[in-house]
Amino acid sequence: MSDFLTVDILGTFAGAVAATAMITQVVKGAFNKIPTQIVSYIFALLILALVTVATDGVGSGWQIWALMPLNAVIVSLGANGGYSAVTRILGGGRDE
Repeated sequence: MSDFLTVDILGTFAGAVAATAMITQVVKGAFNKIPTQIVSYIFALLILALVTVATDGVGSGWQIWALMPLNAVIVSLGANGGYSAVTRILGGGRDE
């Protein structure tokens, strides 16, 4: 594996969840007034939109764009749940 993150990898559920979790954890301190879950959702939506534009173009079918907010919820929940599980296992700390 010579590439860590590619458009193909980000286009998968696991890739989108991993990227959302990493970006959210890096930047969440800059958004103290906004709940982390909302920040995570915004980044999930941005990642999915950018991957869709990169792979299918802006002219993708309306069904893809209509389902994107729901898919972003699923990706965001996966990212938040994955981070909570890791912190619980490794540190025994509380979730946010």
